[in-house]
Amino acid sequence: QKLKKNFSEAEFQELKAAYDFSAAAHEGQKRQTGEPYFIHPCAVVNILVDLGFDDVSTLVAAFLHDVLEDTPVTSDELEQKFGKEVLELVEGVTKLDKIKFVSAEDEQAENLRKMFFAMAKDYRVIIIKLADRLHNMRTISCMPEQSRRDKAHENMQVYAPIAHRLGIKTIKDELE
Repeated sequence: QKLKKNFSEAEFQELKAAYDFSAAAHEGQKRQTGEPYFIHPCAVVNILVDLGFDDVSTLVAAFLHDVLEDTPVTSDELEQKFGKEVLELVEGVTKLDKIKFVSAEDEQAENLRKMFFAMAKDYRVIIIKLADRLHNMRTISCMPEQSRRDKAHENMQVYAPIAHRLGIKTIKDELE
């Protein structure tokens, strides 16, 4: 309803195609909370729309941000259906998710480098990632305590400062 109200019919149809594609790709998957996985990309889009982001490609990519990582969907398939711009946004978010670290110091420094690298190419990758992290934090209660602490530390060291630098106070404040 929110998308239909805020976008033209053509834009809405593009967003609906991404919604339908993501729903089909994530069919049967569950989050750690036990909810259907598809709730997550919808929540990420909702966060972005509530913050006033109205770039259709960004919202399409937000619906699709986990399909390359968590489903059998290929890059070629995604590009064919949604175009190169959306593919690059989804790949940017996916690359940020694949980072593994050796120590807390390495984690912080490497996260910052990768975030700024992604921002230099297309800041929308960071916007999607911030909304993704925010929704994950809203639903983190099902994770073990140490995982929650690690994510909270990462928020304070990496994500909240970036949200602050981008002027997205609502995300910064909630992540903190």
